[in-house]
Amino acid sequence: MIPVRGVEGQKILILGLGRSGLTAARAIQAGGGLPLCWDDGAPGRERAEAEGFVLHDPTAQGAFDEVAMLVTSPGIPHLYPGPHRAIAAALRAGVPVDNDIGLFFRSLATDRWDSFDVPPKVVAVTGSNGKSTTSALIAHLVAESGREVQLAGNIGRGVLDIDPPEDGGVVVLELSSYQTDLARALTPDIAVFTNLSPDHLDRHGGYGGYFAAKRRLFAEGGPDRAVIGVDEDEGLFLAGQLSQGPADDRVIRVSAGQKLAGPGWSVFARKGFLAEYRKGRQLASIDLREVRGLPGAHNHQNACAAYAVARSLGIAPRVIESALHSFAGLPHRSQLVAEAGGVRFVNDSKATNVDSAAKALQAFTGIRWICGGLEKEGGLEGLHPYLGGVVKAYVIGREAEHFALGLGEGVETEICGTMEQAVARAHADAKPGETVLLAPAAASFDQYDSFERRGEDFVARVEALLKS
Repeated sequence: MIPVRGVEGQKILILGLGRSGLTAARAIQAGGGLPLCWDDGAPGRERAEAEGFVLHDPTAQGAFDEVAMLVTSPGIPHLYPGPHRAIAAALRAGVPVDNDIGLFFRSLATDRWDSFDVPPKVVAVTGSNGKSTTSALIAHLVAESGREVQLAGNIGRGVLDIDPPEDGGVVVLELSSYQTDLARALTPDIAVFTNLSPDHLDRHGGYGGYFAAKRRLFAEGGPDRAVIGVDEDEGLFLAGQLSQGPADDRVIRVSAGQKLAGPGWSVFARKGFLAEYRKGRQLASIDLREVRGLPGAHNHQNACAAYAVARSLGIAPRVIESALHSFAGLPHRSQLVAEAGGVRFVNDSKATNVDSAAKALQAFTGIRWICGGLEKEGGLEGLHPYLGGVVKAYVIGREAEHFALGLGEGVETEICGTMEQAVARAHADAKPGETVLLAPAAASFDQYDSFERRGEDFVARVEALLKS
């Protein structure tokens, strides 16, 4: 655990008692603070009481009279579409509002670090798509190089729940826009921006607010090195803002389809090959086509970003190349579930929006596509250019017919409704060389409580069919 620093003897109110909230309460207590806990749901309050924490209703009269800080969970809105009433009350009372990410960055470094030969490093990864895979891949590359590494944030453990890093240790954080938007301290050594596509727009007051939330990791944090995906205008703009000139190698530009020129530092993938350039010279090249855990151009972008971070940490290209081949990938992200009769079954349940589903569709051909769910803002027109590889779509979800209409007339569709029926129909229709791909392009909450549960259902249905 990382004890929170600077809270000795202070009353700190924690709002939201899920994983991050309860961990924050424990870390505040470990740092000598006095945690007061609240959750709008009775189960959360009961969990806190079971651990002996004091409950404190933030909406009561005078609730913030002696409170030094409010620490809120990421899922609770603090500005758009409207602040939670407890956060609004804290702001009116002049009480600072923070989250566990801010507490982590203000508390990680201690006097022990003065005795280390190599101070620990923090790598923080944000962006719309690929954050989890990039973060896990960075951790894998570091581990394969023989260094201590911990993975935390939106993946792995809560940030305050990790062990204090030792000499030369590396902490890799996956951070969402919800986390970067509010954290009062953001000081990673290396910060990564993968890409940007529309998501969570209601929470950030529009696309500009969403980008601004991501940008805070770089503008507020001032990382020693920034790894920036430049395939969208926002990434290109961000790289330009951070760089002092064309040869400034504190910014590493990353692309998944274009050759990057110039005297600076760049890593890009073209036609399945990763290339590293620095000062106008090629330093390394890696064939990504046979890296089974990273199929498709979107995963090649993840590989480029992870490679750039590993090189920034001093890991040699040959060590990185070897480690790439041993990376198994993550569940629900282009996860190869099975191969039978020449047909591949791939679980990309994490493809919850149009952009991520489009990337998954570009990674395969001969696709029996399982899609549908709770459709997000913007419609499905953005998918139309990428449906050429789809043989047939099998649509699930409570509004499957409406979703199928959004796909247009360019692809054959079948309304299945349930995952069980979709997997059975796709399996029955699939021919050798084809891929049954779950890439929903929609949220899961109409039928499942998370994209993980949806992916697990897909895997279970595939395994049951192949055993029968």
